[in-house]
Amino acid sequence: MRILGPYNFDSVLDRLSLDPLHVIDRNKRSVKVPLIIKDQPLVAEVTAIGTTDEPEFRVDEENNEIIEKLTHIFQWKQSLTEVDDHFQMTDLQQLFKEHRGTPLVLDFDPYNCLLKSIIHQQLNLSFAHTLTERFVKTFGFEVGGVYFYPQPETVANLNIVDLRELQFSGRKAEYVIGIAQAIVDGKLDLQSLYDKSDEEVMNELIKLRGVGPWTVQNLLIFGLGRPNLFPAADIGLQNALKKLYELDRKPTLDEIDVYKKDWEPYLSFASLYLWRSIEEVG
Repeated sequence: MRILGPYNFDSVLDRLSLDPLHVIDRNKRSVKVPLIIKDQPLVAEVTAIGTTDEPEFRVDEENNEIIEKLTHIFQWKQSLTEVDDHFQMTDLQQLFKEHRGTPLVLDFDPYNCLLKSIIHQQLNLSFAHTLTERFVKTFGFEVGGVYFYPQPETVANLNIVDLRELQFSGRKAEYVIGIAQAIVDGKLDLQSLYDKSDEEVMNELIKLRGVGPWTVQNLLIFGLGRPNLFPAADIGLQNALKKLYELDRKPTLDEIDVYKKDWEPYLSFASLYLWRSIEEVG
């Protein structure tokens, strides 16, 4: 399938490669995507066969539901020209030139995104990915060499000791199990979040134990694809701003509020490109 450029799939693979659970082939320019379709797991391989300016993709498993999911995950309908034009008169102009055509690609499932955000809380990125990988490979399942996150029913039946053995803190273990139990009990319906405003999602999820504003903002960006979120408390973003503005310290939240005014209504893209500016990719 063809989409409007610019769209830099090699940049997508750069970001996806940060997570050891992703199955990527750099030479083929492909990634294998675990999907749950009608309660059945399947793996769809997405391969780039075009360029940044004339992007085109081949999908090995094609039906309408699969294409719809992949279109949402890879944000194939989002005009990056419109986004890029917006930032040409801002302080992020150079970043948008350096990383031109980098799309806001989502986690493969909002449930995965929520669990990953909780696991990643207050951890450095390297260990956060290691801990998530242990969790998924211990309690999840594999299809065609691709790992799926353990489903809510599985996680809800775990106990804290199970996760402590992987080096989870006791509190984080409680949070992850509690989220799964809320889903199983019908108290949390992640699919319903698509139809709610950012504020409504925040108000609903913040009531869950272990879920703070940073976690909800990450879910809104990388789980639901909302375009106008800036997690100002994120250490990575603070470090990126420190680098951008050549500060001798991290910026204050008040300073960040001033910086970000010109970036609306695309704050999520500002966040993405700032993260890109400090990421070490292979």
